Amino acid sequence: MNFFATGFMMMVAIFPHFAQQPDIGYFRSPDRQGLHVFETFWADTIAFEGFRVRVGGNFTQQFQVLEHENEAAENIFQETNLNALYPLGPGFNLATANLNLDVQIDDGIRMALESYMSSRHHPEFWVKGGYIQIDKLPMLGNPQWFTDHLSIRVGHTMVNYGDAHFRRSDNGRTFYNPFVGNYIMDAFTTEIGGELYVFPSHNYFFMVGMTGGLISGNVTDADKKPSVLAKIGFDDQLSEDLRFRLTASLYTNPGTIRNTLYAGDRAGSRYYMAMEPEFYRNFRAGGILTGATEANRFTSGRFTPDFTHQITAVMINPFIKYRGLEVFGTYEFSSGTHNADVDGRRANQIAGEVIYRFMADEQFFVGARYNQVKAELPGANGDISIDRVQISLGWYTTRNLLVKLEYVNQNYHDFDISDYRHGGNFSGFILEAAVAF
Repeated sequence: MNFFATGFMMMVAIFPHFAQQPDIGYFRSPDRQGLHVFETFWADTIAFEGFRVRVGGNFTQQFQVLEHENEAAENIFQETNLNALYPLGPGFNLATANLNLDVQIDDGIRMALESYMSSRHHPEFWVKGGYIQIDKLPMLGNPQWFTDHLSIRVGHTMVNYGDAHFRRSDNGRTFYNPFVGNYIMDAFTTEIGGELYVFPSHNYFFMVGMTGGLISGNVTDADKKPSVLAKIGFDDQLSEDLRFRLTASLYTNPGTIRNTLYAGDRAGSRYYMAMEPEFYRNFRAGGILTGATEANRFTSGRFTPDFTHQITAVMINPFIKYRGLEVFGTYEFSSGTHNADVDGRRANQIAGEVIYRFMADEQFFVGARYNQVKAELPGANGDISIDRVQISLGWYTTRNLLVKLEYVNQNYHDFDISDYRHGGNFSGFILEAAVAF
């Protein structure tokens, strides 16, 4: 926490200078200006005027009032019921913060370095990742064919699978998300690799990419294979009032030692300790009885299908914005295995959200989202399902300040009676305040 406190004080000290932040080309602004921005390779709006460094950040705080319950049978281990839920009550969550360095290296060449200053899973300061995006080739005289039709991103960064990750909360960065929580099955991971974008015209594109298939570097002689990415999309402002976007994405890996497409968010979820047991058997520590904490149970409210060995996933996302009304949808189907010696399983997810932004400059919004996951568990007969409803109210008080209030209700269906999630439900309210610059 010392790094977090020191870093935050540094940001406060230099805050008066943020109004003079340098402009960066092909860049998504972290504040309100970044809303409804997806890939940035069409956005050549900033004239190059030399080397520039932009220091930015995000800070988010929540107050949650949630309650939960289940109908699971007692599961006694060392005289402790492992199916008893954590004693949940109202309170403030740990404040989360990001530190972002964006550097204009040359004309059309940008570097990003992203760090978490405080997160639920790791309260200490640590680097999330970094990448270089190349939208022009000044070293080769800026050939027009490259500028007009190609873009390259290389580094250790979030893979561009689907469009939901452009709208999700990422630790302290919550400005793009009209809700507090992310999806139940949260496809987000950082991997080392590269992506090539081709955009034959101003309104459609396709991408191919390859990564190491792991969340971090690995030089051991292990059975690890690369992941392959692909994406195709159409995005056009059809009229002054109407925008339409439709994309389809693919992520696949034929087999590796630890894939994390659905377990790559090391920052943690928003619903602190919701539907978590009070104690659990920690198999990483030899099966000892361990008390649940916000750090060791940091994925509350989420579900991972545990496709850690082989995985193939497809996500389709439509997006429509007509004046203040926007609709965003997700249909996702995936399959895979958790080791090489078991049969494959599948998991499907749907999500739909409707947002209405109103008043001057659309500074207020109201939204609703429905999210459902159906999946096969290892060794189980039949599918389980989880569904969630979220209702949100928000106010961008300024370009850099946001306040949200969310009601959430999540239900767990068809889990075995010996599973602590059997008959589970959590619901309640979360108030979230955020700063982005």
